[in-house]
Amino acid sequence: MSILHFLDFLGVAVFAISGALVASRKEMDLIGFTLMASLTGIGGGTVRDLLLGQDVFWIKTPYYLGVCLLMAFIVFFTAHIIRRRFVVVLWADALGIAAYSVLGAEVALLAGANELVAIVMGVMTATFGGLVRDVICLETPLILRKEVYATGAMVGASVYVGLGFMGISDTWAALSGFSAGFVIRSGGIALGWTLPTYKPHPGRNYD
Repeated sequence: MSILHFLDFLGVAVFAISGALVASRKEMDLIGFTLMASLTGIGGGTVRDLLLGQDVFWIKTPYYLGVCLLMAFIVFFTAHIIRRRFVVVLWADALGIAAYSVLGAEVALLAGANELVAIVMGVMTATFGGLVRDVICLETPLILRKEVYATGAMVGASVYVGLGFMGISDTWAALSGFSAGFVIRSGGIALGWTLPTYKPHPGRNYD
């Protein structure tokens, strides 16, 4: 199994787990678990493929959907063991962001997109599923929280695309992109890293 295939599987699995954990916090039934796991696990890749005008990946290869259903089933019967489920959601999302930022960029490049579009597709693949999950569950979307989130996806995709452009092998580029994206998001979770925010000019009324 190549590193890209491993990251592909990892991204689907951990995002599905995070979706199912949110469903457990909302005390949903098993159908709700499967819906949240599937939306989170394959949602970003679905939008990416539609925008790129190619076959949706999980329709072409249904085992991705099977992974989401399996994770939903497992979490449904084990979520009660986890005391701090939101923390696990955060770290599962961090792994998913790092993996899918690389995979999303790679799929876009294979579809003939240029490097900038590939980075955007990496960010979209990594963040859209979690965004839909949080909106449906009436949670504050993680992408709107102060600590870095989409930034991790952007860094991961940029590192992967940039190293590939310089002729670095796919394996090293993928590992570097994954590591960079995970480190950035981990800093947001563990250390509260944030980007500068807009500050109104003193004395001006913006209403």
